[in-house]
Amino acid sequence: EDFEVLEEEEEEEEDLSELPPLEDVGRPPAPPREDTQPAGEAAEDPQEWVDVLGSGLLKKKTLVPGQGVDTRPRKGQDVTIRLEARLEDGSVVEEDPALTFTLGDCDVLQALDLCVQLLEMGETALIQSDAKYCYGLQGRSPDIPPNAALTLEVELLAARDGPDLELLSGKEKVELANRKRERGNFFYQQADYVLAINSYDIALKVISSSSKVDFSPEEEAELLDVKVKCLNNLAASQLKLDHYEAALKSCNLVLEHQPGNIKALFRKGKVLAQQGEYREAIPILKAALKLEPSNKTIHAELSKLVKKHADQRSLETEMYRKMLGNPSAASTPGKCKDKLPWSIPWKWLFGATAIALGGVALSVVIAARN
Repeated sequence: EDFEVLEEEEEEEEDLSELPPLEDVGRPPAPPREDTQPAGEAAEDPQEWVDVLGSGLLKKKTLVPGQGVDTRPRKGQDVTIRLEARLEDGSVVEEDPALTFTLGDCDVLQALDLCVQLLEMGETALIQSDAKYCYGLQGRSPDIPPNAALTLEVELLAARDGPDLELLSGKEKVELANRKRERGNFFYQQADYVLAINSYDIALKVISSSSKVDFSPEEEAELLDVKVKCLNNLAASQLKLDHYEAALKSCNLVLEHQPGNIKALFRKGKVLAQQGEYREAIPILKAALKLEPSNKTIHAELSKLVKKHADQRSLETEMYRKMLGNPSAASTPGKCKDKLPWSIPWKWLFGATAIALGGVALSVVIAARN
């Protein structure tokens, strides 16, 4: 539920979902549909459809006009709609007489988030959406198959400004932040890491907002718990997108509150390893393993890093040996180790050269001043 497991991060596979982002599922584009009307309805004039994104994947048509353009809701407002969702064969898969969500926060299907802001108060509209803006590659078990396009009938019932975060009680803040976090988990499972990051960011803004209400110690502890979960999941999403600096910052924020948080230690170690900082990553993973010695994932990651670090050191040693003019040293183990006929004189020579050049430069400066 918290989407913070480590066990999925096996050595042979990705740390969590193996699914590609929804935008890159690699399936061929669907042929244009001519029979997209809900079952039982007559064909409509195509001129009445509005291509919302210009790609043909998301279209809107007004069935019942609203009260004017000035009554359209704004992003950030809480809107209430009547919703009915149907598959292409006309079967109803979702009905809600009063669905409420924050417009623009990705709390619902992207098709709704993008189209409801175009509705006028009281307007009823049909929305035809490609699977990309609904339930995507995974679908929704058991009633919505993978890659299913949906037709949504929507009526805008109400729109009001969102709550003042400064006036929310501790319990209300926890509930609101948890809803945003759970939405982020949904997007993570859909492999849409950009939207997951967006939801986690919104949750963190709710938690971090100033307040005019006093919280109990228990409420403070709950808010901190939600914050840590959001930051951990945010780091996982950022790591998926190779945003290493951002992921490192998220891990460090967790460790400021909980220095022994295993998930944050593990992900910080992975971030540093991805950046090639094996010397810094190894002790962090050792600290995580000390806290949970039976964790096989940490064991595997640590073993892999130790080997990579050893290979890196061997490569550096060989490079230094060649720079010092003794590339054959590794192949002559019989020679006395304390005799370095090439390396020591070269060091002396470099030092003497540097001193000489420094003296010349100083003389030039003095002459110029005189």
